[in-house]
Amino acid sequence: MLRVLAVDDEAPALEELLYLLRADPRIRSAEGATGATEALRRIGSAVDAGPDDPSAIDVVFLDIHMAGLTGLDVAQLLAGFAAPPLIVFVTAHEGFAVHAFDLKAVDYVLKPVRRERLSEAVRRAAEQIGDRSVPAHSASVHDTAADQIPVELGGVIRFIPIDDIAYAEAQGDYARLYTATGSHLVRIPLTALEERWRSRGFVRIHRRHLVSLARIDELRLDAGTMSVRIGTAELAVSRRHTRALRDLLMRQTGR
Repeated sequence: MLRVLAVDDEAPALEELLYLLRADPRIRSAEGATGATEALRRIGSAVDAGPDDPSAIDVVFLDIHMAGLTGLDVAQLLAGFAAPPLIVFVTAHEGFAVHAFDLKAVDYVLKPVRRERLSEAVRRAAEQIGDRSVPAHSASVHDTAADQIPVELGGVIRFIPIDDIAYAEAQGDYARLYTATGSHLVRIPLTALEERWRSRGFVRIHRRHLVSLARIDELRLDAGTMSVRIGTAELAVSRRHTRALRDLLMRQTGR
């Protein structure tokens, strides 16, 4: 049962969001705030009071475009709290999904809000709240596996598990992510993904490609050139990355 705070400086939008949230049986309580300043004050008081206090807040459903501080500003400030509530962005703008990913948002819901889409966001939040109660070593394994990246599919923002991504291909300032079921274009440079996903087992093999070591099916050497096979795709390994990749694969296989 979640205790939530909805934040929107437009009264009709806030009332509609609260109505939908209160109709969800997984929501224990849903209160509203009409701006960033009020939201921060209430969240700060709730964090100080502790998780067992009646004022506690588990999840903040947060608009982005508001007068004064934006929802992104609020999320950045909350990131500095010792035990901040989870964040679900609710916005009419698609262009901030990547920033939401950086801020560890649980979900990114586009306006006008559909009941079934909001229900999915509540489900995601409830799962993460449940994960906080498991032992630390178990939680760390789950959190690593559950990391996601937002992609746009038919006008709807979806979150794709990073572990489902086999490799990424540079396309200018964008990157195309390849999974077993298709590909997705995201507005993130490949160099940024390389930095973020290094600890997840992704390595650069070429100026155009970043691959998951775990997804490499075959390493091929032909006349001094190297390539990797991932599913049906064969990707060239540049000379500058050949030795590093070979060493990584050898360590991975224990040779």
